[in-house]
Amino acid sequence: MNKPYENDPATIFIAQQIKALSHRKSQADIATQAGFSNANMMTMLKQGKNKIPLDRVPSLASALECDPAYLMRLAMQQSVGATAARAIIDILREPISNNERSILAEVRDVTCDTDPRLTAKSRNALRQVFAK
Repeated sequence: MNKPYENDPATIFIAQQIKALSHRKSQADIATQAGFSNANMMTMLKQGKNKIPLDRVPSLASALECDPAYLMRLAMQQSVGATAARAIIDILREPISNNERSILAEVRDVTCDTDPRLTAKSRNALRQVFAK
């Protein structure tokens, strides 16, 4: 199996980001910005031949212009598996992306920072907003 991570969410995300940035950055540019000495590393990541090195997540996120917390979640699942990643997150707490941080700030603002409980009504309203 020469593409063990081919259908992995991290692989799919990296391929999407590379495509989205292709009008401004080459894969070689992204690899260099991420600190990879081999420019082919981006091809290997987007094709699912290699998993994301956890120590490269911050620089790779910067090069891919994405949130490092989100990329770390994907990389952890890819690296140690979904069950182990969940255990790590349960212990160390969920990394919060910048987008999630903005949503939380808005909730705090609209509720005057009163730490409201998630009720069935508020849960349903959130699900409607986020179409789930």
